[in-house]
Amino acid sequence: MRLLVVEDEEDLAEAVRLGLVRAGYAVDMAGDAAQAYDRLAVNAYDLMLLDINLPDGDGFAVCHAIRRGEVPVEGGSELRILMLTARGALHDRVRGLDEGADDYLVKPFALAELLARVRALLRRDTGGGTAVLEVGGIRLDVARHEASVDGDALHLTPKEFGVLEYLMTRPGHVVSAEELLEHVWDENADPFTQTVRVTVGTLRRKLGGEPIETVVGRGYRLREVA
Repeated sequence: MRLLVVEDEEDLAEAVRLGLVRAGYAVDMAGDAAQAYDRLAVNAYDLMLLDINLPDGDGFAVCHAIRRGEVPVEGGSELRILMLTARGALHDRVRGLDEGADDYLVKPFALAELLARVRALLRRDTGGGTAVLEVGGIRLDVARHEASVDGDALHLTPKEFGVLEYLMTRPGHVVSAEELLEHVWDENADPFTQTVRVTVGTLRRKLGGEPIETVVGRGYRLREVA
């Protein structure tokens, strides 16, 4: 999944980015509201982590503008918003949620709790009730970053894990290479490379070949087989 972190405190922003990347997410950064708007207009993010105190405004206004369609957002209404802020007063938390945030986490926070809240918010997109995905004999434990097929452990790279997770949240649906690139890689990925094809190829071999189908001219589909 692809996330946008909007935070102007460089040390905190880098710590959050590293924690999210190590958990397997693709992460882009923005240091103020203007940069956030620029990235939201061109990239379809699954989740935005939004600070309230920004150099050129505040997160409340950003959230308000997004939810009311006042700024272009490539991800549309599917974008999840998690506010990260030192402002923990009740009226601030209530305002954040009323402006359209899906969750509100007060600084300082533990990375483990942040990751748990990210997982919970991303599950809302797919209707999943737990952090464990199962399709046929494939089992993916997102929280523990573990994968297996018919009980046998799979050793996956972060990108292979991300591709498999994205396909498993959409079993039976055709997912284009462009969509995978948009949601599993960050803004530094070269759209003209064969990185998606290569990653899917190595993942398919590790899965035994059959579960992932190539739909010529359209993309890839994870078969719903027992």
